[in-house]
Amino acid sequence: MLKKIHLPVYFYALAAMLFWGFSFIWSSVLLKYYEPVTIIFIRLIISASFLFTVRHFFWGSERINRKDYRLILLSALFNPFFYFLGENYGLKFSTPTIAAVIIATIPVFSPLIAYLSVREKLSPINFVGIAVSFGGVILMLVTGDLSLAADIRGILFLFGAVFASLLYSVTLRKLTAKYSALTLIAWQNLIGIFLFLPIFLIFEFKSFIRIPVNREIVTSMLLLAILASSVSFVFFAHSVKLLGISKSNIFSNLIPVFTAIFSFFLLSEGFTFQKIAGIALVIGGVYLSERSKKRL
Repeated sequence: MLKKIHLPVYFYALAAMLFWGFSFIWSSVLLKYYEPVTIIFIRLIISASFLFTVRHFFWGSERINRKDYRLILLSALFNPFFYFLGENYGLKFSTPTIAAVIIATIPVFSPLIAYLSVREKLSPINFVGIAVSFGGVILMLVTGDLSLAADIRGILFLFGAVFASLLYSVTLRKLTAKYSALTLIAWQNLIGIFLFLPIFLIFEFKSFIRIPVNREIVTSMLLLAILASSVSFVFFAHSVKLLGISKSNIFSNLIPVFTAIFSFFLLSEGFTFQKIAGIALVIGGVYLSERSKKRL
């Protein structure tokens, strides 16, 4: 379907990063009304429904081999379950920009997971990239008097999301060789619904039904579910086919930049020199890591 649409080659990667950058804003808006699990649960219901509908009408059916059920279940446990728990609770106790910057370190730590799982070679630039990016995160998390700029709970949850995403990439690598990205994401989101259902019913259902639905809730939830949880993943998968993994991943550097700009204009989040310097260091570290991948 996407191949029939003639758009600039970089459009898909840029659009995916734009929507993912906005996702932190939409989630922050929804956190004013709902608890994190409620947001994730509804987001997954909408996303899975949308993806299975698109898959049925435009891609046709793609059957999952029975022997891959366990691996798909494991991948869904890492993402969306553990990843979204970490991201949304991290957002609850921090800011959209800090959350986006910490999540943007995922490509930096990917070489370490690749080395531990498949003994993929590491270069000195990998270690430099990790150090530079981590320095940028520290710069954003520490204030002038050396106190934390965000709640420690938010920081720990966000790094938990990073760790979950890294483990998810190990399982995903084995599955993408057999199935399309759309099929995998649709099934993972569907499984995620059932993983979150007990938590939602036990802990958050009563508070959920007490909140009257308004236009801001509906708009933010639909944009989050359809653009950030569905279209972005399909666009990014298509950009990987057109540009390759390394070039596509470089665009992830733009996510915290988009989030910082959107947060400034839409949420009135402060935009200090220290925050700009921290973002620059994180992006620089990711860029160094991606350059090292090209040379290997």
